[in-house]
Amino acid sequence: MTSTDSSSGTRSRLPQVRRTPPPAGAPSLPPAARSGTDFVVDCAVYVDGRRLAPVPHDEALRLAVEQDGFVWLGLHEPTEAELAGIAAVYGLHPLAVEDAVEAHQRPKLDSYDDSLFMVLKTARYVEHGALTATSEVVNTGEVMVFLGSHYVITVRHGDHGGLKDLRNSLEGQTDLLRLGPAAVLYAVSDLVVDHFVEVAEAVEDDVEELETSVFSTDRTDDTPRIYQLKRELMQLRRAVQPLEIPLSTLAERPNDLVPDAMRSYFRDVQDHALRVRDQVAGLDELLSNILQAALARISVSQNDDMRRISSYAGLIAAPTLIAGIYGMNFEHMPELSWRFGYPLALLLMAGLCYLLYRGFKRSGWL
Repeated sequence: MTSTDSSSGTRSRLPQVRRTPPPAGAPSLPPAARSGTDFVVDCAVYVDGRRLAPVPHDEALRLAVEQDGFVWLGLHEPTEAELAGIAAVYGLHPLAVEDAVEAHQRPKLDSYDDSLFMVLKTARYVEHGALTATSEVVNTGEVMVFLGSHYVITVRHGDHGGLKDLRNSLEGQTDLLRLGPAAVLYAVSDLVVDHFVEVAEAVEDDVEELETSVFSTDRTDDTPRIYQLKRELMQLRRAVQPLEIPLSTLAERPNDLVPDAMRSYFRDVQDHALRVRDQVAGLDELLSNILQAALARISVSQNDDMRRISSYAGLIAAPTLIAGIYGMNFEHMPELSWRFGYPLALLLMAGLCYLLYRGFKRSGWL
């Protein structure tokens, strides 16, 4: 087995072997896997770019092979037993089946003897009235795609990223569907990346709101909100950044499962993904700068408070000094027995306080 995994950063050559069609008597699903079909979202056979009449999903592959078409089988969060039944019919590799059941995979592209397995992270922007220190901003899910010469199986995890509208749209593009299962893989990848663009633009609005708040005249503590948005943005970054290698492989490496005519389509998706990656990286850097500005603003605000406190402490210290001297109760002190000594001391205190206040005011401490 050769694979392309974004975590390793290496690209291995995809095999040039075409899948051998299974015999007409391909095995049916085991009874345990056919006890319920709620996990099957949709199943259709496409021949010459057109959808045929509905058929049971355990008979679809045989029909597709007989008519030289392909099956698009859509699944939603199948259990291990349910996916094992599908794997028995379509000959899916056990390692790919294990990844599809467990989910929580990084975006990657694995190549097996006669099939491809691709993992994509989906993303959705979570609407919120006001960004707080606990707001959920980015919600992620997963879509796995099994690709063979006569089938494409999409396995979706999460409560978003539905492919119903995509299927309806593709069924109106007969010329694209004529290119085979790779056309579905392209359409799914393109849809996922388009959602990344939408999420990145929405997050950019949150970043601009934080930037405005940090540099406003109001005294606000935006540090927790900035940190939370950076955490949420990290989820989007983990979904976008690893896609570069899988999309590059599909766009540049010849493969029997991906017709040459499809490589330009994947190149277009790769270009969009790279632009989103750069946009997300720029937003993350901007948030780091905003965080530094917020911390600097807090520091300046604290310095202003300390100067103001020091100024008032100086105003209090002047009369305290005079009162302390005359409160020492010595017998021989200047003006101690003078009738106007007390008023003079009060005037002296007031005069010193006034001079200090004018000085602090002029220097901007008050």
